[in-house]
Amino acid sequence: MQIQALDKNFVVSAPDAAQTVYFDVARPPFTVHGLLRDAQGYYRVPHALAAETNIGVQWMNLNTAGGRVRFQTDADRVVLRAAMRSVTRMPHFAFTGSAGFDLYADDVFRGTFVPPEELKDGYTSELDLGTGGMREITVHFPLYSGVTRLELGLPAGSILRQASAYRITAPVVYYGSSITQGGCASRPGNAYQNILSRLLSCDHLNLGFSGSAKGERCMAAYIAGLSMSAFVLDYDHNAPDPAYLEATHAAFFRTVRDKQPALPIILLSRPQPNPNEDDLLRRDVVKRTWETAKQSGDQNVFFLDGTEMLRLFGGDSGTVDNCHPNDLGFYCMAKALEPVLRAVL
Repeated sequence: MQIQALDKNFVVSAPDAAQTVYFDVARPPFTVHGLLRDAQGYYRVPHALAAETNIGVQWMNLNTAGGRVRFQTDADRVVLRAAMRSVTRMPHFAFTGSAGFDLYADDVFRGTFVPPEELKDGYTSELDLGTGGMREITVHFPLYSGVTRLELGLPAGSILRQASAYRITAPVVYYGSSITQGGCASRPGNAYQNILSRLLSCDHLNLGFSGSAKGERCMAAYIAGLSMSAFVLDYDHNAPDPAYLEATHAAFFRTVRDKQPALPIILLSRPQPNPNEDDLLRRDVVKRTWETAKQSGDQNVFFLDGTEMLRLFGGDSGTVDNCHPNDLGFYCMAKALEPVLRAVL
């Protein structure tokens, strides 16, 4: 017997195709944030840069972490129809996080477009929003899967308009590891950058590359050239050892700082409430980059100690595997970053 037969709340609704009009979100009035797009689908940095960086970035670049589509509508339901080129499954990562889409109406979570267990190359799902007039809709893309095409269906006759602009239109750029990419949030809207985007009404770009963010010079040079409102540097988990981090971290920071002298830059160390010796060595490398910059007169660099973040609410209840945050852990990270970003933005 399947659980759906015993508990109707586990039933994934089948979409009603009747009187539904579908729209490709790559076209106005929809606005897609945090992603680039070509004929093969969505991605996050130019393909040539990804290939130059390393094979992991080349692969993870096709994951849509941080991607959002925004619009306004008075529709009482939304049907999602996604074509996907890759689907990621992990034993400790909810499938709704790695391959699902979230919908928020006026920054209130209204549901997840839940992928089927047998998902291969795409799926269709529907959410009932009920009545409520015009609403600002944000749909978050999957954190660890690839999307080639996304269509949204609305009841015939629904009003469809462009969303209001973010209060902060230049994105906050995040570079880092699997934690930055969003592993292991139960759904995309709970990745810490997406939480902050809603709290602060700011656009963002997620350049988290699971296992593959190693502070390469080419990536530093690319990020230094981006138009952004703030930069969050957080890759110490992917450095092979503290010595490698020492050799690359300050150099990465300086590359960005030299290009953008007034840019607010936030340096994070890994979120680990029970640090071991290796964790502390890495934290101290990150902290030295901050201290050196401050001693040189830099007033726009900030340091957040990852050993303190998850202690905000629950400590070691904030990870799924003593490494990757769960939803509680990501909420702790967002709340730790919020006052700093709010001040500089």
